[in-house]
Amino acid sequence: MKKLISHQLVDYLERRGVTHVFGLCGHTVIGMLDPLMKAKLKFISVRHEQVAAHAADAYARVSKKASVLLTHLGPGLTNATTGVANAALDFIPMVVIAGDVPSYYYGKHPHQEVNLHGDGSQYEIYKPFVKRAWRIDKAELFPEILDKAFRLAESGRPGPVLISVPMDMFSREIDTLWFERTYRDAHETIKPSLDPETAKAVAKALIEAKHPVIHVGSQVIYHQATEALKDLVEFLDLPVTHGLMGQGAIPDTHPLHVGMTGFWGTQFVNGVTKGADLVLGVGTRFAEADSSSWYEGVTFSEKTTFMQIDPDPAEIGRNYPVALGAVADPRKALQAILEAAKTLVPEGIDRPGIRAAIATYRRDFKASNQAISEDDRYPMTPQRILKDVAEVFPADGIIVTDVGWNKNGMGQQYDITHPGTILHPGGLATMGFGPAAVLGAKLAAPDKKVITLVGDGGFGANPTVMATAVEQNIPVVWVVMNNRAFGTIAGLEAAHYDHSFGTLFKKPDGSSYSPQWAEVARAYGIKGRKIQAAAEFKSALAEALAADEPYLLDVPMENIPVPTDGIWNINDIYTPKENVAEGRLFGGEAIKSLHRATD
Repeated sequence: MKKLISHQLVDYLERRGVTHVFGLCGHTVIGMLDPLMKAKLKFISVRHEQVAAHAADAYARVSKKASVLLTHLGPGLTNATTGVANAALDFIPMVVIAGDVPSYYYGKHPHQEVNLHGDGSQYEIYKPFVKRAWRIDKAELFPEILDKAFRLAESGRPGPVLISVPMDMFSREIDTLWFERTYRDAHETIKPSLDPETAKAVAKALIEAKHPVIHVGSQVIYHQATEALKDLVEFLDLPVTHGLMGQGAIPDTHPLHVGMTGFWGTQFVNGVTKGADLVLGVGTRFAEADSSSWYEGVTFSEKTTFMQIDPDPAEIGRNYPVALGAVADPRKALQAILEAAKTLVPEGIDRPGIRAAIATYRRDFKASNQAISEDDRYPMTPQRILKDVAEVFPADGIIVTDVGWNKNGMGQQYDITHPGTILHPGGLATMGFGPAAVLGAKLAAPDKKVITLVGDGGFGANPTVMATAVEQNIPVVWVVMNNRAFGTIAGLEAAHYDHSFGTLFKKPDGSSYSPQWAEVARAYGIKGRKIQAAAEFKSALAEALAADEPYLLDVPMENIPVPTDGIWNINDIYTPKENVAEGRLFGGEAIKSLHRATD
């Protein structure tokens, strides 16, 4: 029996358990709209493709399955580029199905084709960041490519893949026999564990080390290894640090949780990792911001022995040489290490000194922030906003961040106690992620309270998210932390150049400017409220959460930099220092010797 590919594609997605497709219409994907209208799954139509990509990204983070993005060719594909690249750099599984020019018009450069210097090659735009890009040249191969696409997106370190579909392919009929293979293909790829010998070697190293640390990243959360992590660190009394994307891998309130490392890490947290004699990295890339630009002796030290476990062999040893590297599923690996440890030290290990040091640090750090967190001044302090959110928002609710205080400050100062309840844009750090991603997070977790904390710069990048929330009835809350600036960049510029040109929102006369976001929200048809005093915010947030409908809170905020004891190489580029050369930090005598050697 023959059937249109578009209809067979929708049937395929439903059989895979796909419940939502995110996207935007265009003439190359009109052939998909008819079967989507009749489908059990829901098409989430947006006003900008970047919104669709961020929403699909967050949907996949929460559901732990590849999301689906449907986009038009040309401007549709390029508009979605930032959102898909964000998912790629944060290792989020996504299958992008992109309409393409008709296959029989290759070489003619028809309407909206973007490759002036190539024929039928729009999919190559995505090659630098997707795990694989396919173009459908033969209709009968579509089913096989679909299976490959989903498998690759969800395997190893997950990530987006692209299928570029000439628009005529959607409207072709092929025999349903070609899709029969997809009924037999398993949807899950089993990931490897550690062999007993390797697990024993890691366990032995952790047991014998004087100052061991486990440093974790996002893959511990994605691969649902958080319980295995907690079991291991409690048995061996191991302190745990994390990069930004690893927040929530262990509760921030756990007695062995040290904190976030790197540029936004504190002196104590970075001191724990740089003083370690053994660091076991699990599901982490040791990224720049998490590692203080890899400067020696700031967050990590070359004197430390590194071991690394990751689903992707390309990440092992990338930034620090390893004494042992293993490709494995983080959950299975941690479980195997624990079993090996139990045979080596059946009674476990007790390191009361590290627990006491962590408890003292945490108490002192919170005390140092107490005054500014309780300050009644208006515009509000970001610390006060975070404190009030913590007192109102349920611990199992989902918070989506953006860039600036709402991301870096959250990683440093906000206690996350449930894994997967904080969604950060880490690798690409995309401004505008939060307002759109919150939609996908809520669709994936309809029974949870879901909010985004976002700066006014990030929210202003794409306020059309409010239209989608109304049309699709998605009850989320946007908390706009409004400092009338691109605040983080303003702070960096002011610190180095003594001005904030190009970063503050102003009218021609120099007066401060901000759209009245609450009024804009009401114009979109949702509830909006501008906070007029610090004392109003907590009750207003409680009201917004209880409303169970789209709601925006415009919260005027001071532009206070996130406090940090870490180092970021860009600071040394802006203001060159004598002890820094070509990305390395030197002592005074060492840099003088270097200069003499290069003179």
